[in-house]
Amino acid sequence: MSVIDHAFSPSDLRALAEQSNAWPFEQAKTIVARLKKNPKDEVLFETGYGPSGLPHIGTFGEVARTTMVRHAFRVLTEDKIKTRLLAFSDDMDGLRKVPDNVPNKEMLASHLGKPLSRIPDPFSNEYPSFGAHNNARLRAFLDTFGFDYEFASSTDYYTSGRFDAALLRMLERLDAVMKIMLPSLREERAATYSPFLPICPRTGMVLYVPIIEHDVKAGTVSYDDPATKERVTVPVTGGHCKLQWKPDWAMRWFALGVDYEMAGKDLIDSVKLSGKICSALGGTPPEGFNYELFLDEKGQKISKSKGNGLTIDEWLRYASPESLSLFMYREPKAAKRLYFDVIPRNVDDYQQFLDGFTRQDAKQQLANPVWHIHSGKPPKADMPVTFQLLLTLVSSSNAENAETLWGFIGRYRPGVTPQTHPKLDAMVGYAINYYRDFVAPTKKFREPTDSERAALQDLRDALSNMPAGSSAEDIQNVVYEIGRREPFLDPVKKGKDGRPGVSLDWFNMLYQVLLGQEKGPRFGSFVAVYGAGNAVAMIDGALARSA
Repeated sequence: MSVIDHAFSPSDLRALAEQSNAWPFEQAKTIVARLKKNPKDEVLFETGYGPSGLPHIGTFGEVARTTMVRHAFRVLTEDKIKTRLLAFSDDMDGLRKVPDNVPNKEMLASHLGKPLSRIPDPFSNEYPSFGAHNNARLRAFLDTFGFDYEFASSTDYYTSGRFDAALLRMLERLDAVMKIMLPSLREERAATYSPFLPICPRTGMVLYVPIIEHDVKAGTVSYDDPATKERVTVPVTGGHCKLQWKPDWAMRWFALGVDYEMAGKDLIDSVKLSGKICSALGGTPPEGFNYELFLDEKGQKISKSKGNGLTIDEWLRYASPESLSLFMYREPKAAKRLYFDVIPRNVDDYQQFLDGFTRQDAKQQLANPVWHIHSGKPPKADMPVTFQLLLTLVSSSNAENAETLWGFIGRYRPGVTPQTHPKLDAMVGYAINYYRDFVAPTKKFREPTDSERAALQDLRDALSNMPAGSSAEDIQNVVYEIGRREPFLDPVKKGKDGRPGVSLDWFNMLYQVLLGQEKGPRFGSFVAVYGAGNAVAMIDGALARSA
């Protein structure tokens, strides 16, 4: 039975989902349990973004994963409860340091301490502020992926009065909030700490100053201006103050009634503290989980301000949006390297999951990543060539244009054209970009040993004698048989005839000697697309080069 081929009633689909242990369903079940305790007509999902730097893939990952949980919840509740996803930007935060990956650093440095929404845009005059520029970049990317979300600006919510009631509640319960926060602070900071940060009327800066007095009835706080030493009293409402980020997070959960928000593993303690503050205000902290962090090629945490790791635009230069969604779906609680070398695997694995979807029963389909990536409606699989094979074709032919690659593809799969397979055409472009930027600069051919030269010569002769139009499987069998010799025998592996199998060293040698790379696709498939004659010429070239 297939979810695609059979029309399930909402109750049938819900019953299947309740049995699924896919992580989006596991998360959605916690929200269902929450509603049993406190029923409501609408469930609010939230993601947060700090626009002190350009949006990176980690930001996208939080929205993508939350969207998966949201869809799982809709299935579990038969879509009878309204849901919203709020992408919230903390653009009222003060800029603490100048990011490494932006222009006009001197200009930004002159505005340190001011809210991001009140600092000029360092990129151009197109946007009224640095925060607005980064917010626009975030929205443009989320829109490209077709996410269903609402955007919210911290500055807008503070200045419009939307948070006023919650801010007054925070002032009213200040003592309780302080009891929660103070034990988490160093002694020096605890001596001057206040959840409220006044926005200086004189300089426009977010002030980290001791609050000398607070008046619950008047709704104000008072502090001494660090420069003039004058006592200043400001309302906590209307955008005259903002909150330190942990109380701010809690206040937002309380004010908006947030039901679900996930966060990075580095924020575990912060989530606990904010949850306690939310409860102190009279609210219920949201459900959620702590995902592991993304790491760059050196194993360091990726950062918006450093610009390490991959940017959103970089991934999309080399691979499809769906491959990025797969990367986000996989093992959210495991730390993962987010670097260029993870792209090919995710591109091809996405296609494998899609190819296998229609052959699965309904229970298996609900555990298939493509079901969650496409909100229960995966497209039909139709990708006749793998990304790894395209990369090898580009590498072996030094193709600099799509027409060359399409020549190989058309011979391998007659009738497959850019017009009939636009997604494959896009993948051809991705492969060329990836090859130019990452494969070509690192290509390094190694010389074969004497025994490897003999094996290559035998492979060359065998390919020369194969009938025209031999299948990839027939070619693979020949390649496998030629490799059945020392030093490539693997006594642990056994063929159908009981003879020792062939180790990966044989195929690794082919890639290293013939292609100048460490990895490659199934060699028989490569020869079938590239052409036996071209493969023979490649082997001749390698043998001549090492003679």
